[in-house]
Amino acid sequence: MDNNNLIAAVILSVIILVGFQYLYVKPQQEAYRQQVLTEKLAQTDVKPNALNDQTAPKSSRAEIINQGERVKIITPELHGSINLKGARIDDLTLAQYHETTDPSSAEIVLLSPAGSAPPQQAYYAEFGWLGDKNMAVPTSDTVWKAEGKELTPEHPLKLVWDNKQGLTFERTFAIDDHFMFTVTDHVQNHSASPALLYPYGLVTRQGKPPTRDIYILHEGPLGVLDGTLKDPKYKDLMTDTKITTPSTGGWLGITDKYWLVAVIPPQDEKVSAEFVYDRGSDPDPLQGQFQSDFRSTAFTIAPEATAEHVAHLFAGAKLVRILDRYQTQFGIPLFDHAIDFGWFYFLTKPFLYLLDFLSHLFGSFGLAILAFTVLLKVITLPLSLKSYRSMAKMKALQPEMQRLQERFKDDKLRQSAEVMDLYKREKVSPLSGCLPNLIQIPIFFALYKVLYVGIEMRQTPFYGWIKDLSAPDPTSVFTLCGLIHWMPPNFLQIGIWPLMMGLSMFMQQRLSPQPPDKTQARMFMFLPIIFTYMLRAMPSGLVIYWTWSNLLSIAQQWFIMWHAPKKTP
Repeated sequence: MDNNNLIAAVILSVIILVGFQYLYVKPQQEAYRQQVLTEKLAQTDVKPNALNDQTAPKSSRAEIINQGERVKIITPELHGSINLKGARIDDLTLAQYHETTDPSSAEIVLLSPAGSAPPQQAYYAEFGWLGDKNMAVPTSDTVWKAEGKELTPEHPLKLVWDNKQGLTFERTFAIDDHFMFTVTDHVQNHSASPALLYPYGLVTRQGKPPTRDIYILHEGPLGVLDGTLKDPKYKDLMTDTKITTPSTGGWLGITDKYWLVAVIPPQDEKVSAEFVYDRGSDPDPLQGQFQSDFRSTAFTIAPEATAEHVAHLFAGAKLVRILDRYQTQFGIPLFDHAIDFGWFYFLTKPFLYLLDFLSHLFGSFGLAILAFTVLLKVITLPLSLKSYRSMAKMKALQPEMQRLQERFKDDKLRQSAEVMDLYKREKVSPLSGCLPNLIQIPIFFALYKVLYVGIEMRQTPFYGWIKDLSAPDPTSVFTLCGLIHWMPPNFLQIGIWPLMMGLSMFMQQRLSPQPPDKTQARMFMFLPIIFTYMLRAMPSGLVIYWTWSNLLSIAQQWFIMWHAPKKTP
């Protein structure tokens, strides 16, 4: 390989890595921090002229919940209530997930009623019927009569409302042990005329929540309609205001990094699905209303007849095994795509399943990462053996290659031909040494994706100071791991695990065959420093994986050197 080309490739790679960190990742992180700060400061503001049924001024979430007549929701995974006014599911917290790693901290708030003040603004799901203007149908102001005191997996909840025009509306909510609601609507027509009704379902969110706005993660409106993933961003919807898609079945809703709220029509039903943004009268466009909804085809209910419509609502954590179970149980298309697996879906999802299995086997996600790394090393061992032996042969051939380069320095074509003949005679492939590294690239990005988007890693501890494998190493060598009480700038936040990774990378380089060119060798010496700095802000689980992988590679190279042939070409 031409040394100048290699040097240029290494320099370009470093420029891309560092440039991406400073020109993209860092500004996005800063923008996210500023947005969170702005929204926290806005908690004391009163927003007049709120959209639709948003009250003005806004009240705290708890105050609104305590004001209305409600029926409790109690499951192993969810706590909350259904508002009998509007029959809305607008009060949900996640029983197994907390704001911090402290198990006594508050449960994650998923849904909040209309009129809730920041930071937990209105976010709710609703099902109902649309009719002509002369027909009374349930609305957000309708107060339903409950036949039951709570909704549990063992006890469904039935609501009833009579429109006083001959139509009786019944709605039954059922829920399983996890995050799926089944909503069954019955309409009985006791009038003398047919009734024409359209069932609908919606998810509404007031205000744009703080999002990370990075390319590896989608947060916002999401769905699969007619077998195609639809994922407009908040800012895209604020520009187009409405995206309409006809579909047969499917699902749609709004997603966060770890949580999803989605309405699911019957999979054999033709629907008109929409993603909608309404700015309303608020001067701040970020306080507009975002909505994902579907409207089914019309039901014509003859006199003395009854119509039934069954839909579903998912509201909870995006656990891959749960999503796959629902995908099979209810025939929901591509429901696992609620998790942003990215381009390496074919690797990311199996990795997540394998890590989840190993974590249950060993009782620790950190140990699962270590076992996962060992399995990868075993699988790629034949390639690694071939790679190292090829690099050793290439090193032994360097004097002869330099002689050929000097001999044919004025004839590049002849020089290349002689070098290729040398490779063929000695049965050496110059690319075989790069193959394991090329394979490692998609593995690394797939694992990074798993650790970043998989809720299975959220707030999962490891040994020592690592309390959350999905977060960066919290220590800093510039504070002597907390012994010095000062806050260093962000670029000096380099923890112990990134340093261990850099040290293991350096040790691996020293053990590997060194580049014959001194300039190349000096450049490669800087790579551990560069990667230490780059990995300082990545999930600690990923850094632990890379460190352990380097240590296994060192042991592997010792083994290869011990069994390597004594003679060289």
